[in-house]
Amino acid sequence: MPPFQKHLPRRVLLRGGGAAIGLPLLDAMVPALTAQERTVASDQQLRRLGYVYIPMGCDHSRWTPAATPALDQLTPILEPFAPVRQQISVVSGLELRNAWPGTHATSNASFLSAARARRTESNDYYLGTTADQLAAAVLGRDTALPSLELSMDLIAAVGQCDNGYACVYQNCLSWSSPTSPLPPEPHPRLVFEQLFGEGGSVGARKAALQRRASLLDAVRDEFVRLRLTLGPADQRRVDEYQQSVRDVERRIQQAEKSAAADRLPDLDRPRGVPALYSEHAKLMFDLQKLALQADLTRVITFQMARETSNRTYPEIGVSEPHHPLTHHGNDPDKIAKVAQINRFHASLFADFLQSLQQTPEAGGTMLDHVLYLYGSGMGNPNLHDHINLPIVVAGGAAGRMQGGRHLRFTEPTPLANLHLTLLDRVGVSLDRFADSNGRVDELFEPASL
Repeated sequence: MPPFQKHLPRRVLLRGGGAAIGLPLLDAMVPALTAQERTVASDQQLRRLGYVYIPMGCDHSRWTPAATPALDQLTPILEPFAPVRQQISVVSGLELRNAWPGTHATSNASFLSAARARRTESNDYYLGTTADQLAAAVLGRDTALPSLELSMDLIAAVGQCDNGYACVYQNCLSWSSPTSPLPPEPHPRLVFEQLFGEGGSVGARKAALQRRASLLDAVRDEFVRLRLTLGPADQRRVDEYQQSVRDVERRIQQAEKSAAADRLPDLDRPRGVPALYSEHAKLMFDLQKLALQADLTRVITFQMARETSNRTYPEIGVSEPHHPLTHHGNDPDKIAKVAQINRFHASLFADFLQSLQQTPEAGGTMLDHVLYLYGSGMGNPNLHDHINLPIVVAGGAAGRMQGGRHLRFTEPTPLANLHLTLLDRVGVSLDRFADSNGRVDELFEPASL
């Protein structure tokens, strides 16, 4: 470390005008130790776990890779992952036994809990603590936010939503206890303020932002002072991070201006978010990246759409609502449109992974230092089953995951086994999770391809 540099704590915050901005991992935050000590120090700070939920299963004929164990050829739905193929693995043959009988509510509820939802239309709902919240109890001890829960849809429905199950089961992925669901936030502005605000009422924070036009204006002088203490590589990282924050903020502001003239917004879309689904999703993914970069949280869940969503996707040429299409009755045209939606969702997640891959961090990239599970709690939507779930595991887990693989179980295997394994890999050790009966260590063993 050059003489003019000083060692910075990982949780340093730049403050000003009601704003508090964390920083990405810098060389100055890791002491000038031996190479081995430096690797260990970085690794301990980069345990991150994310979950992305897609509703209503998939078209297996266009999802499931033919070959194993090498992921040599990507199927039409998975083709968007080509640029990051070596850092993803597809897992086939996983099931959610406790999601039966087959419903949309239990698909969502069991995805992270692997637990059986109590059938009720009232507030005496009961499920189980979800995997993300078990991770948050450990990884969230040293971060401002133990976890971050995000969605794309406005939660408006209450009461009974699906075959006698309370709406909470398909509205909420995360549960901090069997009786404590955690509602996700779909509004980029509110997520932005949650990440970078310093408290106070929503109204007060919004007024402060309007007065100064930009969050970064409030801490500009702090950034200038900080740069004087950093080496060239860290200065570049800070500049790029500032630009990312400013870009996200600008896009949120533009969406809010456009929404003012939108008299008939999508019923599932809260006012103040981009009209295009893809732009909204990209904002939510970029907010996840900023939160991880600044170490504001290490655990994230993101619901890309709710079960029974009637959202249409005109930007990819699908004008029919998603949910009715999944009840396709083996109509080839409807199945093809379901596959289009599946591919569209996958492409947005793949873009996020590429963004992480292009961001240097700790001797590698951000993608090297995350674990994300992407998938659904439903297999074949036409049958409402919970077998052969579409599942992708992405990231490098700080060098602990072997990617570019297709792992296929010949017998139905609990999704809980994968949850247990991912928790292990980020330092959350459990003997069992829900109905687990083993682990999926094959994803983390050297590949003999």
